[in-house]
Amino acid sequence: MSTTERSGASAGETPPTPEPASVPIKAIRLRHPWRAVFAVLIVVVFALLMIDAAYRPAYDWPSVGKYLFDRRISQAALVTLELTVYSMVIAIILGVILAVMRLSPNPVVKSVAWFYLWVFRGTPVYVQLTIWGLISLIYSSIDIGIPFMEPWVSFQTQAALNTFTLAIIGLALNEAAYMAEIVRAGLLAVDRGQEEAATALGMSWSQTMTRVILPQSMRVIIPPTGNEVISMLKTTSLVTAVPFSFELFTRSRDISAETFNPIPLLIVASLWYLFFTSILMVGQHFLEKRFARGLADRQPEKKEPGVATGAFTGVMPVVGSDPPAIVLPPKDRPGGQR
Repeated sequence: MSTTERSGASAGETPPTPEPASVPIKAIRLRHPWRAVFAVLIVVVFALLMIDAAYRPAYDWPSVGKYLFDRRISQAALVTLELTVYSMVIAIILGVILAVMRLSPNPVVKSVAWFYLWVFRGTPVYVQLTIWGLISLIYSSIDIGIPFMEPWVSFQTQAALNTFTLAIIGLALNEAAYMAEIVRAGLLAVDRGQEEAATALGMSWSQTMTRVILPQSMRVIIPPTGNEVISMLKTTSLVTAVPFSFELFTRSRDISAETFNPIPLLIVASLWYLFFTSILMVGQHFLEKRFARGLADRQPEKKEPGVATGAFTGVMPVVGSDPPAIVLPPKDRPGGQR
């Protein structure tokens, strides 16, 4: 071996590896002619429906514009919104309590919660609202005190509970059964190790629920809860069974009975429902985005063009050399492309 070869081997240098020339790839977009034809057909059908609706006399668009912002309709829309908010707040609170009862190790508590869900999920909400409207016939008075003794305080049911309150109670108790299952599903979606880790850190049960379990379960709870809020907004149209007649649908129906023109008033009520539903959908979107913070990005990482996906880095020994050779990715090599 010559002196030059010996000195090169002792230096541990490896001969440079020539990089393959990058050949540009010409991508050809796939053509979908039937997709374009189907899209054009949908647009044409939608345009024809809009034109037909615009010129059909039965819709009576001037009457729609006349009653859309009528004071009676706007007040009824506000009452509908109040029914939705009050009922959902009570339903969410009661649903959380029922969900915790369903997860309780106590068989009596679990059975009571299951019986509640069985009754309110198994009967139509219209029937429940009708029963609540007749509650004064079932219980003529509300007595507070020790059972089988003289009551401390007594109220006449018909005087203590008006139809608005009965409508809220009926809607809230029915919705609480569904919210309990939603909350229970969210709590069960959190890994058991989270609770064990919080207990190992010395957290109490309330701290574990409020700081660890509930924040993580909200990602599962919020989407179906948003759907239930929207559903509750539309379910308020059934409170006429109580009977309560000052919400949006019943009020528009009463006005149409005076004008003998029901279709424009139905369109007016539908537009108000769509307006409230759109606001709720936007709020649900931002709530989901808020509680989804901290999740790992599920989208695949974008790879830089010209970089081989199988490139590796690190320090690896090279046979015949004393020091290890350092292998760099193509973009970090001298002359490498980025």
